[in-house]
Amino acid sequence: MVRVAEEWLATCGGCEVTILDIGEPLLDLLPQLQFVHMPVLMDHKYYGQTGEKSFEIPEADVGLISGGIRNEENAHVAQEMRKKCKTLVAVGACANFGGIPALANMFTTAQLMDTVYRKTESTEPADNPSMDIPPLKDRVYALSEVVKVDMGLPGCPTTPELIAEAITSLLTGKPFKLVERSVCDDCPTKREKKAVTSLKRPLDKIETYGQNYSQMRCLMEQGYLCLGPATRTGCGGSDKIPRCIRANMPCRGCFGPIRANANPMVDMMGALSSIGLDARQIEDRMATFNRFIGVVGRLRPAPATK
Repeated sequence: MVRVAEEWLATCGGCEVTILDIGEPLLDLLPQLQFVHMPVLMDHKYYGQTGEKSFEIPEADVGLISGGIRNEENAHVAQEMRKKCKTLVAVGACANFGGIPALANMFTTAQLMDTVYRKTESTEPADNPSMDIPPLKDRVYALSEVVKVDMGLPGCPTTPELIAEAITSLLTGKPFKLVERSVCDDCPTKREKKAVTSLKRPLDKIETYGQNYSQMRCLMEQGYLCLGPATRTGCGGSDKIPRCIRANMPCRGCFGPIRANANPMVDMMGALSSIGLDARQIEDRMATFNRFIGVVGRLRPAPATK
């Protein structure tokens, strides 16, 4: 029996739902698994049911963590999970790359607090909260920046198939490795290599909506900003059709860079220029190209101007 512990940090909870969405394959895995800690499903408290214990997470063979590290409590929980789990898996874009919360890395903590508690029109100005709240770190960190991670599963959320494959690999001892291809490599849409001159709104109805995917023209060549050229593939499941494309939407980039040392900003600039699009049409290029991957210095506060 393999003991499994799961935790969520700075995240929305979508990756936990994905674990439940594994469906029938999960039924095959469950007889081999014992979940000893999973806040979204079971009432296992850090300090015991009545607060009689010191901070504790049970020992486990496999630890799953979703979410990045935004405050000191997140870091403390991640370190305890690393100490108690033989194998630690970062689940989802937030744990691996910071995810949407890491867009806040473009601002200092003081700027964020000032905006939320004093400059938002719908909020009555007030002091920063200080009681019973874990102190914020200076920015959002990926899990691997704070503790050693043995395996990473990208995506927002990651896919049920990927989680099932990873857990099966751990159970059987088979190697597990993410592919190093772009979303474009698995995208079935047609590329006509025709230049376009302007970008369209992402929610505008696409020209070939509802057609067979192989008959659909590449969304980038239709003028929609698609991050497929700079994003790792693997979200498509058994038929490999990327899930954003399946929903007739351009790729948002949630599976992160194609490889560890890739630079999505550079990759996207090249992809845009190849079809005649001027990157200056994108008002917030830094945030757009790094929407899910704002850690490790990719997103940082802008220098102060005089």
